Amino acid sequence: MVRVVVQSADFDIGAEMAALTSGRADIGGIGSFIGTVRDTAHGARIVSMTLEHYPGMTERAMTQIAEAAVVRFNLLGCTLIHRVGPLPPGENIVLVLAAAPHRQAALEGAAFLIDWLKTKAPFWKKERFVDGSEAWVDAREEDDLAATRWGVL
Repeated sequence: MVRVVVQSADFDIGAEMAALTSGRADIGGIGSFIGTVRDTAHGARIVSMTLEHYPGMTERAMTQIAEAAVVRFNLLGCTLIHRVGPLPPGENIVLVLAAAPHRQAALEGAAFLIDWLKTKAPFWKKERFVDGSEAWVDAREEDDLAATRWGVL
């Protein structure tokens, strides 16, 4: 089961976990990642982060990588939820759940998926600061470096 959603509303982590695992006795582990909006960047206080995407293209790209992760890590299912629109500090941005028969596959599947989302997913982020200035978020070298371990990102 692959579930991919791009939405402005927050997600319910418990409900998403239950949907992924309902009726499944073959799951031995679930790897997870929840990303949230920080309150500072580059030493400045953030008022909000606005996330934009290209509808249709984003969901297709996320579905393709989720399906590839299922095959690569022998996952029994995964959930990718990414929020868009303006989000204040402390709000959830992204949820990644990866269910597998064994712990290591679940953890690696979740890590693979979040590395892809951080480096390749078609989202654009703009931070708005307390002083009223705004800045687009550039790719970070450490995220790109982390993604190289997978060989395909």
